[in-house]
Amino acid sequence: MVIFLLWCLLFVLSWPLALVALICFPFVWLFLLPFRLAGIAVHGALALVAAIILLPARIIRGIA
Repeated sequence: MVIFLLWCLLFVLSWPLALVALICFPFVWLFLLPFRLAGIAVHGALALVAAIILLPARIIRGIA
């Protein structure tokens, strides 16, 4: 909703720039999509490493 309101404000201030932004938005989204997917993969890998490192402490905590 905030992005839409900012776009409306930009449209009121400079409509040609707002139309260019509206046309370029899908291309920018497609360009950034691989980086977003890489971020998800890296986050998952780091969560797996953290789980493996913390596993002995969780096992000891479960026994005690």
